[in-house]
Amino acid sequence: MNLSYLALGDSYTVGECVPAAECFPALTVAQLRAAGVAIDEPRIIAVTGWTTDELQAGIQQAGIQGNQYDFVSLLIGVNNQYRGRSVEEYKTQFTGLLEQAIGFCKKGAAQVVVLSIPDWGVTPFAADRDAAQIAREIDLYNSCNKAIAAQYHVRYVDITPFTREAKSDPSLLASDGLHPSGKDYSRWAALLSPLFKEMISGKQP
Repeated sequence: MNLSYLALGDSYTVGECVPAAECFPALTVAQLRAAGVAIDEPRIIAVTGWTTDELQAGIQQAGIQGNQYDFVSLLIGVNNQYRGRSVEEYKTQFTGLLEQAIGFCKKGAAQVVVLSIPDWGVTPFAADRDAAQIAREIDLYNSCNKAIAAQYHVRYVDITPFTREAKSDPSLLASDGLHPSGKDYSRWAALLSPLFKEMISGKQP
């Protein structure tokens, strides 16, 4: 039976403005298949603009039952920051989402991955905004999700430095001047796919 992968998130998971095959969950699966791993297409529960509570509602609507996935990834929070929502609210809601993600995974926390939030402040979309303030807020949100991931013994992948390179490399951005391009997503996948292979082998973080 093929392995299965559930990706939870927002625009960065669904791959806003890039072809479906170029979102990071699809690229991760493609890289695993190229390495000889039998894995199904990812199931993606993500919508552009979702905050933590909206993702939770989306998960509920999807009706996922039990621990049926081999891998689960979680990337959420940029829209909380964008809308000026409190960090305390984020911490509470992110913790609940991570607990759900662990519950959806066949091996619990051992095969769940949290990804950091990208920094959209360096993009052309944010040209009229305070990039330094956005960076500080993104860093604060990421310090929270990283600490919560560690508390639950979940692997953490920091892709934020990649996204900050878009300040000087426009090829890392999609056509909307805000979201990452497939080129950037392929770098995220290049971190995730070997991590998934480690999980398959049972290697501990």
